[in-house]
Amino acid sequence: MKKSFSHIPEEESFFKIRRIFIMLVSAKEMLDKAKAGHYAVGHFNINNLEWTKAILLTAQENNSPVILGVSEGAGKYMGGYTTIVGMVNGMIKELGITVPVALHLDHGSYEAAKECIEKGFSSVMFDGSKYSIEENVEKTKEIVALAHSKGISVEAEVGAIGGEEDGVLGGGEIADPDECASICELGVDMLAAGIGNIHGVYPENWAGLRLDVLAQIQEKTGTMPLVLHGGTGIPDEMVKDAISKGVSKINVNTECQIVFTAAVRKYFEENMDQQKKGFDPRKVLKPGFEAIKEKVKEKMELFGSINKA
Repeated sequence: MKKSFSHIPEEESFFKIRRIFIMLVSAKEMLDKAKAGHYAVGHFNINNLEWTKAILLTAQENNSPVILGVSEGAGKYMGGYTTIVGMVNGMIKELGITVPVALHLDHGSYEAAKECIEKGFSSVMFDGSKYSIEENVEKTKEIVALAHSKGISVEAEVGAIGGEEDGVLGGGEIADPDECASICELGVDMLAAGIGNIHGVYPENWAGLRLDVLAQIQEKTGTMPLVLHGGTGIPDEMVKDAISKGVSKINVNTECQIVFTAAVRKYFEENMDQQKKGFDPRKVLKPGFEAIKEKVKEKMELFGSINKA
């Protein structure tokens, strides 16, 4: 007998059908709850099967909602967006994952955002920070309309996030609170605003987050969940302060890469690969897998998302 959704209001039916058959969920509901509850949901970038499995299992073990982030580069590395959607949905089913999971395009171009919307992602970020505010607005409106027609959440950005490239350090742009308010009016579900945060490892002379600007952005954007990119290396107290000022999603990638690499390096330094079948890639990668789980749990505790699923 076929299931009938006739009793479900039309606006809700698509989301219920989508969750039953696709299993991934939009990030909107989990982030709205985080904003209201004064905690943050971790966005952890995935780079391969081990990364994905480690993050999903940790979320389930700690009853925490989670966002799996995919950069364009990682998307190409893992065989394309269709491959990633299949892998994540397969793991959710086979591992018995019941906590809310969103699959999110991280810093997506206009073209990548549209592709991920079509290929089954449940959330996308359109990074229009390189455009003028006028062009950013027009492109964001188009992405929002397309994504929302499929029940997919959208993240936008104002003020480019800093980072290091070829030895040149960029401090990152500081977002204009009024521009943030303008982007929010376009119907996006979450907003990343540059407040001095940086991708990668923070330098010793980093000046810290502009929490004063964050407070102004919070005042201008109201209930909009705010996003903090570059979560690696920000002092815990500063993270907690940012959450109190409206940050509801925090992106972590570099820190997981560092602990994964250190654990695998130790495996070889201790000559574990020379022991009984120690060359098996499953054994080689297991220390890195466990290191990611430990780091993700640590971040979930800091962000306050444990038992919030």
